[in-house]
This record gives sequence, C-alpha cells and structure tokens, in this order.
Amino acid sequence: MEGNTLTLLETKLVLEEGLTIGGKKLREHFEVINHSEAIGYVQDLVQRDMELTEYVIKSLHHLILKNIDDENAGRYRMVNVRISGSQHTPPHFTVVPEGMEQLVRWYQEQKDRLHPVELAAEFHFKFVYLHPFSDGNGRTSRLLMNLILMKHGYPPAIVKAAAEARLKYYETLEEASMTGHLKPFHALIQECVGESLQRYIAAVK
Repeated sequence: MEGNTLTLLETKLVLEEGLTIGGKKLREHFEVINHSEAIGYVQDLVQRDMELTEYVIKSLHHLILKNIDDENAGRYRMVNVRISGSQHTPPHFTVVPEGMEQLVRWYQEQKDRLHPVELAAEFHFKFVYLHPFSDGNGRTSRLLMNLILMKHGYPPAIVKAAAEARLKYYETLEEASMTGHLKPFHALIQECVGESLQRYIAAVK
C-alpha cells in the first residue's frame, strides 16, 4: 500500500530464501521482513487470546519499523505531521498519548457492543485519524484492524494494493476524516472481509 516495489516473487525470495534483490532499496527488504514478523506477532496474540493494549500497539509498531527507523520504532511521535495528499491534519503531538489511552478505552467499551467488522473498521479509522506515530501508521492500523477481526473469529480484511482499490481506500478514509461520514469506509472494509470469507470457504470445499 505504501509503495514497496518488490514483486510477489521477489518478496517470496526475500522471506523464504533470505536473498537480497539487486536494484531494490534495503528499506524495502526490511519492510517485507518486518511485516512478515508483525503478521506472526498478530497471529500469536490471537492464539494466546491476548488483550489489545497500548503495549501491544507499540510492540507491533516496533516490529514494523525496526532496522528502518529504530529511534521512532514503538514510540509515539514527538513532532507534528502532515499526511501526503490529504487535507486532514492530525492532532498536535502533545495530545497523542491521551488520545491513544482514549482509543484503547473506547475499544474496551465497544468490543462487545459493536459488530466485529464495524468495530475493526472504526478502530482503524480512529487510529489513522490520530496518526500516533511519525511513520508506519497505515501498516500498523491495518494489522490492528485484522487483529480485532481475527480475535472475533473473522478472517483478515485484505485491502488490495491495485491502483483502483488503493484509491478507494484512501478516498473513503479522507471522506471520514473530513466529514465524519464513515459509512463508505465501513462498507469498503465489509467488502474486504466478505472477499476473505469467500476465499476461505472456497479453500475448504
């Protein structure tokens, strides 16, 4: 989603054979290695039925940015940021710690009230709206969304990286951020979960 240029085959070689791909940035190699480890961490959290906490969020972010930006990996941002291509300006960095406390509290209050897909989608939105880290917010938010879905017995929602699907994803997030209208974003995530369910059903037939 964030523009890594490694192909599917190249990613497979990096992860399974430990190879480096000529002409590709070292950061891109670490991105796929880190993301694979982060997915493994999410699966472990689900298997052990671990609660979603700020420690879990920071640990997941640390895995995503390790060897890429060790200074900021697992640490809330200490600077104000702008999101490229978005009109939304994330809150001032001084309110991030309190905002994250409120987000985790919101999750605890709503996890048995909202439908799991709505819960996961709204958590994702609230997380990226706050933009708690200096980098890696998108990857972290999607992994957390899938952690929530998997904890409730749903398959992960895979947001496709193809241009049209990626544009729709960012457009619905932008609409939610600027107008508070979350229905299109919720519908998109519902569609992604539905597609995952269909793949799982087809695999077991």
